Amino acid sequence: MKMTGNPPVKYHLAEDTIDKNDINRLIEWLKTYPRLTKAKLTLDFEKKWSDWVGKKYSIFCNSGSSANLLMFYALLLSGVLKNKKVIVPSVGWVTTISPAIQLGFEPIMCEADKETFGLDLNHLEQLLKEHNPGTVIMVQVLGVPHKMDELLALKEKYGFVLLEDACAAMGASYRGKRVGSFGDMSSISLYFGHQISTIEGGMVSTDNKFFNDFLLMSRSHGWSKDLDKEAHNQLVEKYNIDDFHSPFVFYEPGLNLRSTDLNAFLGIRQIDKLDWLIKRRSENHALYKKLFGENFYSQKAPDDSVICSIHFGALAKDGEERKKIVKALEENGIETRIFSAGNLGLHPFWYNRYGKASFPMADRIHHTGFFLPNNPSLKPEDIESISKVVL
Repeated sequence: MKMTGNPPVKYHLAEDTIDKNDINRLIEWLKTYPRLTKAKLTLDFEKKWSDWVGKKYSIFCNSGSSANLLMFYALLLSGVLKNKKVIVPSVGWVTTISPAIQLGFEPIMCEADKETFGLDLNHLEQLLKEHNPGTVIMVQVLGVPHKMDELLALKEKYGFVLLEDACAAMGASYRGKRVGSFGDMSSISLYFGHQISTIEGGMVSTDNKFFNDFLLMSRSHGWSKDLDKEAHNQLVEKYNIDDFHSPFVFYEPGLNLRSTDLNAFLGIRQIDKLDWLIKRRSENHALYKKLFGENFYSQKAPDDSVICSIHFGALAKDGEERKKIVKALEENGIETRIFSAGNLGLHPFWYNRYGKASFPMADRIHHTGFFLPNNPSLKPEDIESISKVVL
C-alpha cells in the first residue's frame, strides 16, 4: 500500500509467509521438471490439511473465494436443502455472500455479535424462527473464534446446514477444536498475508462423503475422474456410460477451480510452520489487548479459545477519532485500513438488490473500525511502538 506524501511503510498490514527457505526448496523442486498442474502433491496437501484441521476430506482450489463458491454450489447440487434461504453475516467478506447471490439463493442478513463480531445469536434465532432457512453461513471473524457451542445448539434445534467461512482464521481454536472443523463444510483462504499462504489458494473441508463427491466434481468440470473408484463406477453404471468415454463424461455442470501442484508444494511446507505462526500472532494480539486496555473496543473471544488473527482490529470512539488515528498511523509509516469490509449491508452489491441493512453493532464496526499489523515477524517492541502511535 503506497502512502503518497507520507514516509515509507515501516510496518505492513500483511507480509508473505513464504520465506527464502521455501523459495529455495521450490527452485530445487522445479529443477526436477515435475508435473506442475494438479497431481499427487495436491492430494498430499489435501491429506495433510485434513489431518491438521481434523476433517475427513479436504479439496484444494484456487482461492478462498472459490472455496466459498464450491461450498454453495456443492450444497445446491446435493439436493439436500429444504429451501434456498440462507442467513449471511453482516461482518465478513463479499465472497462470503456473493456465491449465494450468484447461485440464486435468498440471502437474509444477520447483525454482528458484540463480542466476537460473528453472527449475533439472538438475532440469528429470530431469523431462524421467521424464515426457517435451509442454510446458515458464518464467519470466524479475523481469527477470533465465535461462540460455537451456542451456534451448534441452534443448528441442532432448527436443522440448517452450517457453512463455516474460516478464510482469515486458520490456526484459531475453540475449546480444543480447530476453527475450520465446525461446519458441515468449512472454507479457508491461502492468500498472501493470511496465516499461511500458497500464493493464491483455498480449501474446503468436510466430514460428509456425499458433499465431498459434489465438491470434487464441481471443482473440475463436473466429471468423475477425481472421485474414488466406487463412486466413479456407480455413476458409470447408473448412466450406462461406455468405458472409452467414462473419463470425459460430465455428470454436473461443473466449474474449473483447481489449483496446481506448485501451489500445493508451498502449502505442504507452510503447514509445518503453523504452530510457530499461531504462537506469534496470538502473542501479538494479546499484547495489543493489554496495551490498549479500556482505550479501544476490540473483539473478545470465548473462554478456552486460541486467537490467531491476521490483523488486530479495534474500534475508535467515533469516525472523527478514527480519522485522527489513521492520519497518525500513515504519518508514522504504519499501514491500516477499514475493519474487514465493515458492514456488508452498506455496500452497493447488497443494497442495490435488497436495500440497506443497518444494524447497531455492524454499523459501529463499519464507521469506527480499523486494522493494525499483526505479522509473525513483529517483536514486542514493534507492537509497543505501533500502540503508542494509536494511543
